[in-house]
Amino acid sequence: MTSSSPRPTRAVDDAYDRLHAKIFTGELLPNERLVEADLAERLKVSRAIVRTALVRLGQDGIVTLTPHRGARVRVVTDAEAAEILQVRAMLEALAARQAAVRATAREIDRLRRIVAGMGRRLEEGDLLGYSEHNAELHAAIIEAARHETAARLIAGLRAQLVRFQFRTILVAGRAAHSYAEHTAIVDAIADRDPDAAETAMRGHLSQVEATLSRAKR
Repeated sequence: MTSSSPRPTRAVDDAYDRLHAKIFTGELLPNERLVEADLAERLKVSRAIVRTALVRLGQDGIVTLTPHRGARVRVVTDAEAAEILQVRAMLEALAARQAAVRATAREIDRLRRIVAGMGRRLEEGDLLGYSEHNAELHAAIIEAARHETAARLIAGLRAQLVRFQFRTILVAGRAAHSYAEHTAIVDAIADRDPDAAETAMRGHLSQVEATLSRAKR
């Protein structure tokens, strides 16, 4: 009995992670109805596991659960997206500051490789690939910060911005500015300058917020 007890928990964790990823990548769209039977078939798990995973996603603000009506991917308004970016700017600025102090030489090398990849995607006009590297860079900075509370809060906030994920990068000229901003963040972390890293990250996400505001007009 004891040896088998962790299995349901692991199954729920796996279902949660897979559903989270499908929402984050846009495979499951905002306001899309989440039918337990369909999801159970797609994930090859029981409906009970799916139901538990959906409750967790609801607690994280990623899914809306309505009694007798089931679950839907939560819709984030433009105004709320701006507020989320403001909070993210504070948390990710903290993460960048911590990364400047705590990142290992190997982690800094990784950050530089990711930025170099972003530059190549930009030269190729591959904005989707650029956006994927963008997300990878932010995740690597958060990992290097070793701040578990900030990492958990940022993950929840990022998941709510799925439908805004590529909107800003499609604005004319934004990708080049974004690349310069990310390069400045990584340079500050590599220079072990926490003040500059914090300022660069805060400035970058402020620009994302401003671009999103212009893009919705």
